[in-house]
Amino acid sequence: MGKIIRVTKEFDFEMAHALWNYDGAFKNIHGHSYKVFVTVIGRPEKNINNPKFGMVIDFKDLKSIVSKEIVSLLDHALVVYKMAEGESLNAVKQMYQKVLVFDFQPTCENLVSFSAEKLIEALPPDIKLYSVRLYETATSYAEWFASDNN
Repeated sequence: MGKIIRVTKEFDFEMAHALWNYDGAFKNIHGHSYKVFVTVIGRPEKNINNPKFGMVIDFKDLKSIVSKEIVSLLDHALVVYKMAEGESLNAVKQMYQKVLVFDFQPTCENLVSFSAEKLIEALPPDIKLYSVRLYETATSYAEWFASDNN
């Protein structure tokens, strides 16, 4: 059957967000240098004739998936909750090219869950998402684990 192995790759991106109706200092638009660690789980390829022999997933392939689904979407974007829609947000959309309006408050917790959902859909069927860790600052992060969400 083969051993089960976890493979992790780290990514960086810059993103700004505004927390709608928040009562603290971070209610204003502000940005972070995010780090995201994506861990997948599977069995290494056993077919000696397969170019991916010995790999759970080629790091290049994992990079391509995460870059397409998460990093390219969020990098250098301003992310806001749809409840913020109004005259002020319309003005912001006119000033900036990459304003994303989501159906959820763009907290670190919700962004890590969003990322997990996108990755689950994009991964090959034989590779499972194990966890996603999203650092909003060097000392603060949120984590999503498949075992907690089955």
